[in-house]
Amino acid sequence: MAKLTELQQAAAAKIIERFPQVKAKEFRGDTTLTVAPEDLTAVMTFAKHTCGFDMLVCVSSVDHLGEEPRYETNYTITQAETGANLLVRCPVAGPAPAVPSMVPVWRSANWLEREQFDLMGIEFTGHPDLRRIMMWEGYPYNPLRKDFPVAGKEFEQAGMAFTEVAPTEGGPFTTRPGATAGSREPGPRA
Repeated sequence: MAKLTELQQAAAAKIIERFPQVKAKEFRGDTTLTVAPEDLTAVMTFAKHTCGFDMLVCVSSVDHLGEEPRYETNYTITQAETGANLLVRCPVAGPAPAVPSMVPVWRSANWLEREQFDLMGIEFTGHPDLRRIMMWEGYPYNPLRKDFPVAGKEFEQAGMAFTEVAPTEGGPFTTRPGATAGSREPGPRA
């Protein structure tokens, strides 16, 4: 653990030496860098090519409703050989939050960014295929935002929402509640 912390701190120091506007924070052996959206691509490219963070593990986002900046995107990058991690957070302001896409740096960012776009409404500029990945096209809301009600919102779009029985109900691969795991397994119904 101490060796990983040292590796993370050394990489963070190298990044801050090159980009003095980047802020670093240590918490319980983890290093977090705070990067402005306009510096994100340069910092991430430097982290990959100069510091050896060759793997993008996760892209997530946070909604700080009532604060400014309201949103932030978070990236977990890893040195595959050593296991050292850095968390890179990028605060995003504005009613239409946008940050540069990391797909040109790491191809693995593709679907991860699409998920954040779909569920949180953060646009990733320069993304090669930025479209919804979970909700259907035309759905007007972002369900992971804090102002989205837990019970959901009523929304009808012709041909998109089912008002009758769902087409899989009673089908061959649906489950039913039961007392034992065996009776809850998907399978044909007798």
